[in-house]
Parts: sequence; C-alpha cells; structure tokens
Amino acid sequence: MGCFHSKTAKPPWYEDPVILAAESPFTVSEVEALSELFKKLSRLVIDDGLIHREEFQLALLRNSKKRNFFTDRMFDLFDIKCNGVIEFGEFVRSLGVFHPDAPFEAKMSFAFRLYDLRQTGFIEQEELKEMVLALLHESDLVLSEEAVEMIVDKTFADADSKHDGKIDPEEWKEFVSKNPSIVKNITLPYLKDITLAFPSFILCSEVEDGEI
Repeated sequence: MGCFHSKTAKPPWYEDPVILAAESPFTVSEVEALSELFKKLSRLVIDDGLIHREEFQLALLRNSKKRNFFTDRMFDLFDIKCNGVIEFGEFVRSLGVFHPDAPFEAKMSFAFRLYDLRQTGFIEQEELKEMVLALLHESDLVLSEEAVEMIVDKTFADADSKHDGKIDPEEWKEFVSKNPSIVKNITLPYLKDITLAFPSFILCSEVEDGEI
C-alpha cells in the first residue's frame, strides 16, 4: 500500500525535513522519524507541539518534578531561542550534535557551552568546580573537599594556557583536543540509524533522501 499524504495544514512546529536534514547529520527519513518522537514528547504534559522543561525531564528521568543539574543544562542548550520551550527545529539541530557523524568541533562547542554556566563566553574556575561536583553527584561518588579542589585546580591549570583565570574557546579547543574523552558522552551511537533505533517511527518519506 502506498503512502497517503494529507493536504491538511502542517502543525505549527513543522519545519521542512529537507532543510533540517541539510543542517544536521540526519537524513530526511530520520528527521521524519524524529518528528514522531518529538510529537510524543511534546504532549507528555501539555499538548501544544512544544517540549517544555517538565516534559524534557519526564522523558529523560521518568519524573517531571525531580530537578537534575544536567537535564536543566541540556534543556537550556536545546532551547536555542531561550524562550523556555524546545521547538522541533531546535530539537533536531541540537540532537544532531550527538550524532556519531557530527563534527568533533561541534561537540567541543556544545561541551564548552555546557560548562559555561553563566554564559559569559568563558569557563571560570568556579563553574568548572560546579560541573565536577555535579558529575560526582550523578555518579554517586563521594570525594573530600580537598580531593575535589585538587581535581579542579589541576584541570583548570592545564586548560588555562594563557594563565588569565578563565578558559576561552581557543584554550578549550586545545584542551579537549588533548583530552577527547571529555566529549565522549556527546555521542549517542543509536543516532547512527534513528529509524532502526525507533522502528515504530518508520515513516514514508515525502521526499527521497537522494533528492537532498
């Protein structure tokens, strides 16, 4: 049976899958599969075609009330327009950074913004400490204050090559290039083939991937 394409109006969150595929590592069919995932997530709490913070938390933590440092940070970075919600285009473009084929520089940039808690364009030592403490908490690891300070001091000293008390994007790039494991978690292998990862989301593409 062939695909039936309705002529009804596109939902408000709709963006052309061809454009999104061109601006991300995903194919057109994978973008369409992601649209099904987005629709499910965007109606978990409020059915308005947008992913709210509570829905994002519910999807990742199975709990919309429990606050989580990294979930909050991820939501803030996915919310490119900083308007308190994640639109479909933001969802696809941000998720694209986690694709195994995404450029390493894109992953480094995402990680930099993740650590730049106050959005100053630099990573300060206190921000690095907050991230280290959050990582330890997520891993259920308990270290003494002295051990934490040693980790933070050593890491910051290695990254702050200009010795000006802050890590700029250039220093970050150099540091991560020598320590690529820092961005290891910014790769999700299953995104390599999203339609296989989410078999129920396989759709008939309106545009063939070869037409991009």
